[in-house]
Amino acid sequence: MGSRRFLSKGLKYANFTPTNFKLKRALVVTKLSRYEFEQQRNPQLSREQLEKKLRDRGTDVEMILYLHNLHKDFEKRVVQSFQDVGCEVKMASRLEFRSSLSKDVMRWADVIVPVGGDGTFLLSAGRASPLFALSQQKTPIVGFNSDPLHSEGRLMLPKHYSDNPADAVARIKSGDFKWMHRSRVRTTFLGNNGEIPESTDLFRHIEVKMEQVTTKPELLDQNMARKYKARMKRVLPYLALNEVFIGEHLSARVSHLQLVLDHQDVVNKTKCSGLCVSTGTGSTSWHTSINRITSRCVEDLLKSLPNSSLPDLSTLLASSEEIAQQYNRNLLFAPDDPRLCYSVREQICVGVWPMPKTFKERDFGQSVFVKSHCLDANLVIDGSIMYPFNDGAKALLEVHPEDALLTIALD
Repeated sequence: MGSRRFLSKGLKYANFTPTNFKLKRALVVTKLSRYEFEQQRNPQLSREQLEKKLRDRGTDVEMILYLHNLHKDFEKRVVQSFQDVGCEVKMASRLEFRSSLSKDVMRWADVIVPVGGDGTFLLSAGRASPLFALSQQKTPIVGFNSDPLHSEGRLMLPKHYSDNPADAVARIKSGDFKWMHRSRVRTTFLGNNGEIPESTDLFRHIEVKMEQVTTKPELLDQNMARKYKARMKRVLPYLALNEVFIGEHLSARVSHLQLVLDHQDVVNKTKCSGLCVSTGTGSTSWHTSINRITSRCVEDLLKSLPNSSLPDLSTLLASSEEIAQQYNRNLLFAPDDPRLCYSVREQICVGVWPMPKTFKERDFGQSVFVKSHCLDANLVIDGSIMYPFNDGAKALLEVHPEDALLTIALD
């Protein structure tokens, strides 16, 4: 499940096999429950006052309390499971973002354990980055789905381990697992002064500036500088496990972007509802939502064909659901695939747009260069970390083997 080509020799676990992986310290990253989110938004209210406010606006307080307690009880079971095999455990929370998910804590852990859903996993993966931690350590991740009845948890362990997390921990401790390597997107800003705007944390739904990690600006080589009309480059410290999205902050506004694929000489100009650049891991997520078709689309397409009343077409119409499902399955690609897949969302195809007309709204590539001609746009990493990306901003999106996320996989 994965390939060694995705691990550079300098990383800590490059030559590890599961059987010689030493599990001594686990960092458990906890989910921000809906109830905790409401507490965070209303810190001045007591528990009784908060629950009254929620009831007054029509919120099902009993349900969000039930789900909150469900998550917390499961967290305790996971922590106890690691402690039972002699593992030291530290807890990290979104509510204590800066202190509990610091670079030092990330370097301390032998394994990072998000407990919750895919959002919690993505948060953990964003910090389990050599670029973020400023070290050559590659810390593996294994996720537990705390509520498989209400969460798909594609990035987590199979749902049966939610019933018995101790089973999973025992297998990890004994080396009875497989490594999986997931490609990630590296984002590099290009410009003339090497500066990057401050990022914003979207997970807490408030305008809070992220902790800023220093990555030094570097001079571009002459070919890149001439091609993209920039002098400096600066790599962002956050890697995207699912996707990078670029578009206007106001979704009703058209996003005007220029793209160069694989450093070719063609500049592709598009007006659209935004650009999604996805990994194989992210192909099950927003990538599929943007590009999927329904059985209704298949039926409408078939009925538009000449002689649509022929028996062969009638057979195809009867299989429209199966055809749609097969098409949607074909949108997916492997988590360790070294390519990116870009998707132009709702591309305008009227008049001169796109330019040139041969520009595909979706395709694979090794790199995607994007220049913004937007008014109030953002570049968003995994739906959680946002950078302003307005007129003139330039970014290069790539996959680098050494950036792959190391995860623990169980059957």
